[in-house]
Amino acid sequence: MDIQCSEWELDLFKKIGAAADKLQMPCFLIGGFVRDKLINRATKDADIVCVGDGIQLAQEVANLFQPKPNVHFFKTFGTAQIKVNDFDIEFVGARKESYHEHSRKPMVENGTIEDDQNRRDFTINALAIGLNKTNFGTLVDPFDGLLDLENKILRTPLNPDITFSDDPLRMMRCIRFASQLGFYIEEQTFLAIERNKDRIAIVSQERITDELNKIIASPKPSVGFDLLFKSKLLSVIFPSMQALSGAEYVDGLGHKDNFYHTLEVLDNTAKQSTNLWLRWAAILHDIGKPATKRFEEGHGWTFHGHEVVGMRMVSKIFKQLKLPLNEHMKYVEKLVLLHLRPISLSRDEITDAAMRRLLFDAGEDLEDLMILCKSDITSKNQAKVKRFLANFDLVIERLKIVEEKDKIRNWQPPIDGAIIMQTFQLGPSREVGIIKTAVREAILDGLIENNYDAAFEYMLQQAAELGLKKP
Repeated sequence: MDIQCSEWELDLFKKIGAAADKLQMPCFLIGGFVRDKLINRATKDADIVCVGDGIQLAQEVANLFQPKPNVHFFKTFGTAQIKVNDFDIEFVGARKESYHEHSRKPMVENGTIEDDQNRRDFTINALAIGLNKTNFGTLVDPFDGLLDLENKILRTPLNPDITFSDDPLRMMRCIRFASQLGFYIEEQTFLAIERNKDRIAIVSQERITDELNKIIASPKPSVGFDLLFKSKLLSVIFPSMQALSGAEYVDGLGHKDNFYHTLEVLDNTAKQSTNLWLRWAAILHDIGKPATKRFEEGHGWTFHGHEVVGMRMVSKIFKQLKLPLNEHMKYVEKLVLLHLRPISLSRDEITDAAMRRLLFDAGEDLEDLMILCKSDITSKNQAKVKRFLANFDLVIERLKIVEEKDKIRNWQPPIDGAIIMQTFQLGPSREVGIIKTAVREAILDGLIENNYDAAFEYMLQQAAELGLKKP
């Protein structure tokens, strides 16, 4: 076996081969495990294809281990799965597939190892290694997948138009592999993605978004988004991001291409954090710019209020993409809304009150907001970038000083709604909200000290102005 397996893995594959020999089944290790081992990428599972009954082979392999692992099988699909030492092994019988036009669910019939390799998405995923005693460790590579792996090329084993039309999710997988592995998509394969982009409509949104998230989680996610854009697949699956592209000029004055700026911000963020939702905030931080773009005579292009518009767009985009409508969405909304605030605090005349307000609004997400804002500083003028980053470091230092002094971060005002209602014998009402907000704002603005006595006295003053008195 040419691939570098551990002794434990080698012993496992010999056991699988022995079980297959007992059942007189040709048996092969195929797909991602082979690919990843050949490029020294971590592996956590393996796919086994046999010319016969995959469920029967899984049960025979399970009998070779003590304690015997559970065999989870899916009779409809002819697949089975066992787990040994936290390593997942999936078994399936070799098969031929054919497709109806409006479904990516194939009609399946039993086939040979050649049939099974023909149905694979890419040549690098069609690599197979024999596990029977007579061919143990022999590479079966009918499409020169090993050469493609060495040259970092992605291409389909058969006609790419048929491959992508049959299962359009493979177009997303192709771009995802390019982004994850840093591979080049062969020209005819890439052109077929553009030709078949509208076929993605038959794929569920959940599957599309799963691939999109894997692209976002890759080391340099801009690679994947650039390919989505150039293939025009992005315009189908994520039109509001496509709308960021392009630069417009009036009287010689133009604005930057906000799509490619967003990709820079995304890559900058990815260098500093693996947090998927922070990366989503980078993707969506300027999503409100197309709706707010205006040309002002004597000034140029403006995007006033794009952070507010963008924040409001987040929930709609999350719904469309079937992303979770929970605290992750709220987190992205918060960062999109606040992403302009820190850099505006770099001016000397900014007060401690403004610092306190940012600390309060950002709360526990302040560090992530700072990563996003630093990542947003993009320019070909390196002197300008250096100056902005230096100013930004001053903001961070100032925030630390204000936080140390006032302890505002993750802070709750000393007077809450319950105290107001109890003091004035009120039920939930508009007046309670007005007083509560006034006390909070007075502390943040530095008008009163951040303690109970000062806040209680201020509460009494605000209540008196509303005509309320203690009973």
